[in-house]
Amino acid sequence: MATILLEVATPDKGEVYAKDINMLITRSICGELGILPKHANLLTELIPHAMRIKEGSGEVKLFISGGFMEVTPEKITILADAAEVPDDIDVDRARAAYKRAEERLAKKDSDIDIDRAEAALARAKARLLVKGVPMP
Repeated sequence: MATILLEVATPDKGEVYAKDINMLITRSICGELGILPKHANLLTELIPHAMRIKEGSGEVKLFISGGFMEVTPEKITILADAAEVPDDIDVDRARAAYKRAEERLAKKDSDIDIDRAEAALARAKARLLVKGVPMP
């Protein structure tokens, strides 16, 4: 089966992931995208999500907090604000962030930055999805 190189890097950690894969399922500002080998050139902004990577007969999930993705027929390059493999995710911290964001959104207080709270909730949800943990 044909493969395409996926490289994911962040400013803090450098290279987080680099492997030949069969397919990438990711979310951009335009919606969900499936990337296969020999995909047309593409440049897009990513949103926080649990990215799905098809490797052989298995699937790996990777947390992406947002960033940019460039696709060429031979390579996918993701420059993410933050990216975490499942082993790097602290479930207790993600659950606490989820609850804090939900509480802020429920207050409907004019002092609350709604966009920031919604972004925090999206990041926490994505981290929990990568770990396979149910939402609190």
